[in-house]
Amino acid sequence: MQADQIFQEIEGHRHKIAHAEAVYAESKTSNRPEGTRPTHRTGFLGLIGKKVDTLEYCNEKIKELLPKLEDEQKSTLSEKQQRAAFVFFNSRAAAASASQTLHAQMFDEWTVTEAPEPRAVIWTNLPRKIYDRQTRQTVVYLIVFVTVVFYMIPITAISAVTTLDKLREKLPFLKVVVDQPLLKTVLQAYLPQIALIVFLALLPTLLVFLSKSEGIPSQSHVVRASSGKYFYFIVFNVFIGYAIGSSLFSALQKVIENPTGIVTTLGSRLPGNATFFLTFVALKFFVGYGLELSRLVPLIIFHLKRKYLCKTEDEVRAAWAPGDLGYNTRVPNDLLIVTLVMCYSVIAPLILPFGVAYFALGWLIAKNQVLRVYVPSYESNGRMWPHMHTRIIAALMIYQATMLGIIGLKKFYYSAILTPLLAISLIFAYTCHTRFYPAFAKTPLEVASQQLKETPNMSTIYTAYIPPCLKPEKLEDVEVFEDAQSRTTSRAPSF
Repeated sequence: MQADQIFQEIEGHRHKIAHAEAVYAESKTSNRPEGTRPTHRTGFLGLIGKKVDTLEYCNEKIKELLPKLEDEQKSTLSEKQQRAAFVFFNSRAAAASASQTLHAQMFDEWTVTEAPEPRAVIWTNLPRKIYDRQTRQTVVYLIVFVTVVFYMIPITAISAVTTLDKLREKLPFLKVVVDQPLLKTVLQAYLPQIALIVFLALLPTLLVFLSKSEGIPSQSHVVRASSGKYFYFIVFNVFIGYAIGSSLFSALQKVIENPTGIVTTLGSRLPGNATFFLTFVALKFFVGYGLELSRLVPLIIFHLKRKYLCKTEDEVRAAWAPGDLGYNTRVPNDLLIVTLVMCYSVIAPLILPFGVAYFALGWLIAKNQVLRVYVPSYESNGRMWPHMHTRIIAALMIYQATMLGIIGLKKFYYSAILTPLLAISLIFAYTCHTRFYPAFAKTPLEVASQQLKETPNMSTIYTAYIPPCLKPEKLEDVEVFEDAQSRTTSRAPSF
């Protein structure tokens, strides 16, 4: 909305003023008591355009924008009705019942859901129509599919790095690398894994942006959506893509000579990739948890920001803030380890101790970090667990399919007795989905009818759901809010 754009612009100018005042104060010395007033350019990223005094320019902009913001607030509240609204109840049971009721004969006329926590609301996505969201979702899924497919090219290139000795005869320029034992050992043992981890670290930001573009109105839902996309991406590219790509690359000549024997060839070559994935899990275990527990990287980034960028106390606090746990990357990466350990347990059982150690130590470290380090940005009431449970079952089924393929290729004639495992897993997944998942998506009336130990303040709840761009400094002084506030605070509710 227009009010939000003006509000964000004003907040940006206020931040620049605070930063410029701190820089100006630092420039005042005994030799130059007048100091040097900060300046900047008004063009793109402050690199081009007219050079202006930062303090004067930002103050003038704020004075110019404040009347516009006030007019836009009044116009938005009195005239610009949106297609979405929050409804407040003085009974939790009534709210739960209303959120699970069909309110119109045509489902797209009234789409009612439980409201997310105020901190998790994405205000710009609230007014979107259901068909708009469905269209956006289809487009985003198409983009994600294309991204998954085309990411296979660099992943396959990374997998080829581990086969330097096999390329020695075909590509003579690699002889210089292969003939140096120390460099060859480093490249084969550590570089591919590190390159893969760094490469994958660039993807989550794109997936979060795409998930927001779907029109999802809740930040917690965006995190779950991007987490699911990231999981299927890394399973397809890191596990399936790397394993198949590396196997085909190492046995390309045999596949060309005998295309019909590709399944047998892959079955015999897949165990050769176990060393890579074992090293990958070990690297995540030793290096990943070491960095997580020491928080060395955030510490270095903080000191760099504090030395070169932070000039005010607010900027120092923002640089020091640890943020939340980062579910959109942590959960998919842990589920990838689950998939790798289970699938390669039938190929290279040595990976099992590393997997057990990864999750045993990870449980202790994650518990410590959650309780003592990270600060949650919002609460989603456990809605991440069904998301995780579904992917764990998917990993289990991938493991079962891999196990059946490996045992079948080993000419074990009684392997058919294991075939029902996939059907049993599907039945179990369906049972969980129909029996347990609905209680996470909707609040059961049995739970909503229970009395709370403390009665929440309705005025506080109501105020929390006012967008920052429309929230005045003193709510009771604003005429447009008086009527709504009197209706919500005149009773003694048991929310």
